[in-house]
Amino acid sequence: MIPDIRPLTFNDFNLFSPLVHELMGHTVDNSLLKQRYSEMFQQNYECFGIYDDENLIGVFGLWFMTRHYAGKSCEQDHVYILPENRNGGLGKKVFEWIFNYAISKGCETFELNSYVNNYPSHKFYMNLGYDIKGYHFVKHL
Repeated sequence: MIPDIRPLTFNDFNLFSPLVHELMGHTVDNSLLKQRYSEMFQQNYECFGIYDDENLIGVFGLWFMTRHYAGKSCEQDHVYILPENRNGGLGKKVFEWIFNYAISKGCETFELNSYVNNYPSHKFYMNLGYDIKGYHFVKHL
């Protein structure tokens, strides 16, 4: 399957938010999630949907920034494909699309975070050439 990837805007929130909730395990109230996405879309963030015909089967976000240690970088965020659409090579094709898109925007590096206990994603990302460089720490204020 060749991925049909289309930009999403904040106006599409009700379309893609159920997939983000599935990824997160419904840990954030929908109104708070909507508020956060409203802010994200005003920053260096872009959101994309993965479609099979007209059915949204996946979602991901991309952050663009320049980092002192990595140069111009693209960070993939909340990459999620519905379980019934996994294990057929779609994820690899989506990441090829992401790499090409980011390169077209002048990026030199790619970064992402993955939940510590999401072992299948760790294997997937390492097979794509990612190296584990550290831990991501969070402190709520």
